[in-house]
Parts: sequence; C-alpha cells; structure tokens
Amino acid sequence: MHLAEGIVTSPLVLGGGVLLAAGGVAIGLRKLDEAHALRTAVLGSGFFVASLVHIPLAGVSVHLTLTGLLGIVLGWAAFPAVLVGLVLQSVLFGFGGITTLGLNTCIMALPAVAVYYARHGLSGRPTGKMPSPWLSGLLGGLSVALSALLLGLLLCTVGEDFFPIAGAILLAHVPVMLVEAGVTASAVGFLHKVSPELLSGHALEKDPGEQESSVSCD
Repeated sequence: MHLAEGIVTSPLVLGGGVLLAAGGVAIGLRKLDEAHALRTAVLGSGFFVASLVHIPLAGVSVHLTLTGLLGIVLGWAAFPAVLVGLVLQSVLFGFGGITTLGLNTCIMALPAVAVYYARHGLSGRPTGKMPSPWLSGLLGGLSVALSALLLGLLLCTVGEDFFPIAGAILLAHVPVMLVEAGVTASAVGFLHKVSPELLSGHALEKDPGEQESSVSCD
C-alpha cells in the first residue's frame, strides 16, 4: 500500500500530501507527551515490521498495517509513528519513495485518526469505556479499507490506465481487512487484560487546564 516514486507526478497532489502529512505530524507531536513516547515507538515499530511483509495477491502486493490499533491507542500520534516507519522503509528497503512520503503517510495515518474518532466521538475525548475487542476488530478492518480506498482514488487521478489497478487493490485488500480485524481484536483483548490504561485515550488528550496548573506548581 505504498505509492512508488514516479507514479504521481503532479506537484499539486504531491505538495498537498506533504502539507496534510506535516499538519497531522504537528498535531500528533503536540498531543504526545514525553511520558508516552515509548508506546508510540513500540507501535510504530510494529507498523514498520508488519508493513514490510509483502504478499502478492490478485496482481498487486498487500501487507498488514496495524493502523487500526495505532489509531485506538495513539490517536493523532499515529502520524509521527507512521512517518518514521515510512522514512525507514524508503531509505533502507526502497519501499515507497521520498517525493510520495507525504501521500503515503496520509494513506496510512488518516484512517488511523478516523478510527480514533470512531472510538472517542467527534470531541476526541475519552468516554471512559474500554473498546471491546469485536468493535476494535471492526475498526481495524475499516482502517485497511480506508487506506485501500485512498490509494485507489489517488491512482485514479493519475490516469485511466490505473483504473484496473485501483480496482485490483480494493479487491486484494478484502482478505487483508479480515486478517487485520482479527489481529486488532486479539491485540486489544490482550491489552484490555494486561494494560487497560493503554486503551483509555487519556494519555493523549489531556485537559489544557490541567497542563497549565501543573506548570504553575513547578
């Protein structure tokens, strides 16, 4: 689910991807505090490894993303986590590209943020209820569907020659959605038992008033 170098050549589209990705990363870094950087690094590493394993299917290459899990646990911090993973993949293994880095980041991270708001509502505030494994699995599958849809739409903007490839990508990712749903449900079920605070969302959505009061007491 990577756009390679040279497929998208429009400066407007490439520049728009860079701006969107930069905005998402800025928001993610602003919401991420030092105390919870470790979980971001761990899940970012999971994304890096999972999306390295490419499997040929229906004429295209597919892989897991774990973006549903990233969205549930990290929220907007999924943007910097995905960006770092994609940079390493591009530099070390030649996956994706530098000019398409912004677009690839949006393809992966925007669905993660969508999952986050599907979990917490439009306010982005924690509800106090732990996400059930089944619901989390559904959101995990949805994140793959959204990424495949975004990639397909971008390919359709390139030209009619890419229409069949866009359709093949959507079709090939149907089984990936099912696998990703199972992986996300299992991971959330495990975290619910051993470390439920990781699923609360409180860490990444602190009340500004609390932050100001804590600073004034130092």
